[in-house]
Amino acid sequence: MNERLVEETRNGWLECEHRGAICGVDRQMQPQYALGDIHTPMFLRSAGKPLQAIPVVRSGTLEHYGLASRDLALMTASHRGESIHIDTMEHIMQCAGLEEKHLICSPSYPLNEEVKEQYLRNGGERRRAYHNCAGKHFGVLAWSHMMGWNLNTYAEPSHPAQLEITRTISEMAGIAPEQMHAGTDGCGFPVYALPLQGLATAYMKMACPELIADKATRTAAERIRNAMQEHPLLVGGTNRIDSLLMEDKNIVAKGGFKGIFAFGLRNEGLGFAFKVSDGSDEEWSLIVSSILEQIGYQEKSTIERIRQVFPGTILNDNGRIVGEQKAVFQLQALK
Repeated sequence: MNERLVEETRNGWLECEHRGAICGVDRQMQPQYALGDIHTPMFLRSAGKPLQAIPVVRSGTLEHYGLASRDLALMTASHRGESIHIDTMEHIMQCAGLEEKHLICSPSYPLNEEVKEQYLRNGGERRRAYHNCAGKHFGVLAWSHMMGWNLNTYAEPSHPAQLEITRTISEMAGIAPEQMHAGTDGCGFPVYALPLQGLATAYMKMACPELIADKATRTAAERIRNAMQEHPLLVGGTNRIDSLLMEDKNIVAKGGFKGIFAFGLRNEGLGFAFKVSDGSDEEWSLIVSSILEQIGYQEKSTIERIRQVFPGTILNDNGRIVGEQKAVFQLQALK
């Protein structure tokens, strides 16, 4: 059974509750914290993007096209359409000789509301580059272009790139491929469901790549972690919790649609993954800050920064405080 993670009250009366599950693993890839159902596989959605980027880096694509760490950060991103995102994406396209027409993801508007409003005022139309997964797609397209693989089928499960991505996720999560439940993501890519322990294990390795046995994979994971931490705004966007977390260089983090989130802590050698079972992402910041507080995380400024940006107050349409969100779970230490 999933546990209550967050309660929302209005004028002191419980209005809504969000249930879910949390798993934390240690350097031995063993659960150290568990709450709720950590065994039922959950789709990774965009939390899988840093893992999907590993074979891109491992292949030498960045060197082949002269791509920089900022380009790599965008390949892990769920971007919000801010200028820093689009400028970086155009740099990838120019360097790799790619165009928006190569993308299978649907034309979209920017996800950042202020950017979207200004874009529409200026007569902007939907673009494939504004799809939040476009950076991931261009990473795999650049890799496929370098290898001479079919660009029209780059998102098909049988494509060489996707087969290598599947193997990589399996290795990072410690989950056999036949135990990974396959589906199709919103952007058209293959997506896999793993138990939360597998996702937490993968992020523990992203934070501590020295624990990865294969040297090429280890090097790629380290480069991805460093790029995400060097350019956190590219990974999410303004006031996104994963971007905010990675202002702390001890943390690597990424969220995905339908309530899935994962982060790794380098100094502590811990990886966490959680799922809000109703698919909401509004509770992520409360859950993350509570996890950090409960494990005694030493960098208190990170917790304070999260709470300053996400204070847990519920505002009505006029900006008046009318309620409160708060984390109500207690982590269960298994050791």
